[in-house]
Amino acid sequence: MSDPVLSLTDARLSLSGNAGRVDILHGITLSVNRGEAVALTGPSGSGKSSLLMLMGGLERATGGSVKALGHDLTAMNEDQLARFRRQHMGVVFQSFHLIPTMTALENVATPLELAGHPDAFDRAEAELGAVGLAHRAGHYPTQMSGGEQQRVALARALAPNPEILLADEPTGNLDGVNGAAIMDMLMNLSAQHGATLVLVTHAPDLAQRCDREIRLRDGRLDMTAPAQEAAE
Repeated sequence: MSDPVLSLTDARLSLSGNAGRVDILHGITLSVNRGEAVALTGPSGSGKSSLLMLMGGLERATGGSVKALGHDLTAMNEDQLARFRRQHMGVVFQSFHLIPTMTALENVATPLELAGHPDAFDRAEAELGAVGLAHRAGHYPTQMSGGEQQRVALARALAPNPEILLADEPTGNLDGVNGAAIMDMLMNLSAQHGATLVLVTHAPDLAQRCDREIRLRDGRLDMTAPAQEAAE
């Protein structure tokens, strides 16, 4: 029996700019089940990252509904969305988004403190250890390699034990060796935490490691299938 943690019904996204209104997503209807690992794929400009942003409440749908864990994200204000993300979601971006004036430990612990966890630094230290960076806890982002910074970002996303983990091209700024290591950690740690994973990627080998592939084209669903079938 399915247990959806993310559910989109006729979700649409339009943005206004200097050139006028641009329609980015056109009536997306899909669900992601608890514990599932899903890859969002498609050509550049197909709407993959925009769809991920809707799922995380980082962009607000301009039509339809977006629900996470049964809560309607489109009905929340910005403060409510921020609280919901802190309590239930982890997000990993292609750019690491670490605070440069904070150490690795502080980067991981600060969101936990904001969420009211009294053991924030203990949990941050444990999560840095899980990504192999206990020895880098006191280092600043500029003192770490790109692969190390992304591991800190992964530790920060997973430290609150989120039910949903969203990752937008997490290996896009890394070389092959570091990218493979990050994907191994992402897949293994998300499974250990019991998190539902939604991964935006253009790499077929990464998509095949997921349970299901959802392919977009021109802001519309092009295909959804088990990842191994989608690759055939």
